[in-house]
Amino acid sequence: MARFAVRMEVDLPADMDPDAKADLLAREKAWSQQWQRSGEWVSIWRCVGEYANLSIFEVRDNEQLHEILWGLPLFPYMRIKDTPLATHPSDING
Repeated sequence: MARFAVRMEVDLPADMDPDAKADLLAREKAWSQQWQRSGEWVSIWRCVGEYANLSIFEVRDNEQLHEILWGLPLFPYMRIKDTPLATHPSDING
């Protein structure tokens, strides 16, 4: 399994139709919660004061992470930075 920290910053158009925005956000929530329930999207944290999150993924490989991120309905409006993670030798839980 591969672990990643992924930061996602969202930039929706200010003039986006409110109904289209509501639909987009509902689909985004459903997609992310599907992956959270399956265990690959381990956790999601809001970045205080920003329209952004920091998430931890545990996936079988890079391709699965790519599939999850590209499937996000908000993907066209995101800046994404992913960082591969490795166990730290000082981690008492590792």
